[in-house]
Amino acid sequence: MFLRIDKLQIELPRPAQADPESAGVVQELMGGKFGEMSTVMNYMYQSFNMRGKSKIRPYYDLVANIAAEEIGHIELVANTINLLLDQTEASTDGVTPPLNFNGTTGNPDHFLNFGLGTIPGGAGGKAWTGENIFNSGNLKLDLLHNFFLESGARMGKIRVYESTQNPVAREMIGYLIVRGGVHQEAYA
Repeated sequence: MFLRIDKLQIELPRPAQADPESAGVVQELMGGKFGEMSTVMNYMYQSFNMRGKSKIRPYYDLVANIAAEEIGHIELVANTINLLLDQTEASTDGVTPPLNFNGTTGNPDHFLNFGLGTIPGGAGGKAWTGENIFNSGNLKLDLLHNFFLESGARMGKIRVYESTQNPVAREMIGYLIVRGGVHQEAYA
């Protein structure tokens, strides 16, 4: 069971203007191979499928509790993307196509298919897939996998951080880098 509190894990500043390019890069943290959708679903299914939970209770609690936290990370990434797209306006000059969004270089799916919102996929336009889930049924192997998943996620977050100057994106990414480091240490 999950308890939902209608509050983000951190406060994000409001952007001064729309930044579709940064939203497009941050999208990788949602549904990329090492994105938050991958971490939450890996940990969720590993915790669902653990057998003999009474014998391995501390490990079950570790994986299940991190899975619950990761749901909040998905909400945080989605909120960041939505903030970065919030003030995007269609062209009304009569010359530029209305959906050109003044020549921005963001992810066109944000505009065309998701109502200026976040996408269940990565920055490259590839939809997230359940093939990103690893659940072996072997506790040691799953914990080792989770360590390397968090390592890959950290690499991805650092690369996205270095790909944008946007203060809203960087605030959120900085938080996720710290939390990912905690998870990495827990799985080590």
